Amino acid sequence: MNDFDIEVDKCCELLSQGKVIIYPTDTIWGIGCDATNPKAVDKIFKIKERSKGKGLIVLVDSIEMLQEYVNNFPPIAPDLIKSAKNPLSIIYSESKGLADNVSADKSICIRVANNDFCKALIHKLGRPITSTSANFSGDKAPSIYTEITEKIKSSVDYVVGLYHDVLTKPKASTIIRLYEDNHFDIIRQ
Repeated sequence: MNDFDIEVDKCCELLSQGKVIIYPTDTIWGIGCDATNPKAVDKIFKIKERSKGKGLIVLVDSIEMLQEYVNNFPPIAPDLIKSAKNPLSIIYSESKGLADNVSADKSICIRVANNDFCKALIHKLGRPITSTSANFSGDKAPSIYTEITEKIKSSVDYVVGLYHDVLTKPKASTIIRLYEDNHFDIIRQ
């Protein structure tokens, strides 16, 4: 078994137990947990010292998984996701099957991950995971692993041991709010 598979297995086991991890995403390094586990979601709010009035982004591994967790799925969503040149997080008006506290209201922000590690982890877990920047609320989001503070690293249950030396220029995802009638508003570019 290679390091990649070992890390996926380890993280999957921890997430299944309600643990919180720091992991690489298709944007920036994130703090994540099983998005269906309300106790694990609460841990993330405590770690980040974040107001519960703000929701978390959720990652899924495919459009098929996405459809399992969104009520009144807008028919245009798959085309928007497939045509996006950059990571695209979409706010849908109502989720289903996720922890209630992952969102501040009924709406939910979900992204289909485009990162081999994330996709493998989510697929093996069989459930979505949360994704929020690996920093305290209000602080600058770390764009590379070395910018994550020791205090944040020590507050989670596990830090993925891959890609620490990768120097890419990641950025936060584009966020849009998509409505059932297929129109949308751009929230963040």
